[in-house]
Amino acid sequence: MQASSLSSLFRDDPRTAEITGYLENTGDKARINLKGLIGSAKSLVSTAVFERSSTLHCFILPDKETAAYFFNDLEQIFSEKDKETEKRKVLFFPSSFKKHSPDSQKDNMGLLSRTEVLNRLHSRAKKFIVVTYPEAVSEKVVNRKFLEKNTLKLKSGEAVSPDFILDLLIEYEFERADFVIEPGQFSQRGGLIDVYSFSGEHPYRIEFEGDKVASIRTFDASSQLSIEKKSEITILPDIRVNR
Repeated sequence: MQASSLSSLFRDDPRTAEITGYLENTGDKARINLKGLIGSAKSLVSTAVFERSSTLHCFILPDKETAAYFFNDLEQIFSEKDKETEKRKVLFFPSSFKKHSPDSQKDNMGLLSRTEVLNRLHSRAKKFIVVTYPEAVSEKVVNRKFLEKNTLKLKSGEAVSPDFILDLLIEYEFERADFVIEPGQFSQRGGLIDVYSFSGEHPYRIEFEGDKVASIRTFDASSQLSIEKKSEITILPDIRVNR
């Protein structure tokens, strides 16, 4: 039986309706202890309750490994592995450091995932799932004002100087590189600027004709080949509070 079929069985179970009704009627005061859930039954019950409700759900697991396993389960149930980030129901909120210490090496891919969650929250999206763990939620996060102030939006056909974009990327503390391979990097070759924002799954290739954005495309960081044409993009810097 496929995961989607199993999910339907759990969603239509009267006990799921009972859990959902209790949560919605008691709000922040709700306390439920579920027993007897083995293996992926936890994930199936979680997704079933989510689908019957109308609110955001946040799951805090004991550690990163357990959270990642739970997140992968939810991805499979919703068939989201190949979906674009903005279309996913489930997002992962990891730490922005490789180890639980502000002095340790930052994890750019983790920071990208954190930014995706914050963007979704600040957009006032009402229904999606966040999976995280204590070390990740203990980190400070920026507020809406910071995001709005430090967000650059570019449209294809927009009149803007390449030098302005380069200066802004340096101000945002992006790292200049020969080839863009991870979030927080940018490169320039003639009228092309490649930038890996902390707000997108893939880096962007911006082509200029003079002081005008001629085209914008996403591209694969490993092969450097174009993926998709974009009419508008958002560029965000490192959003860590203590960076």
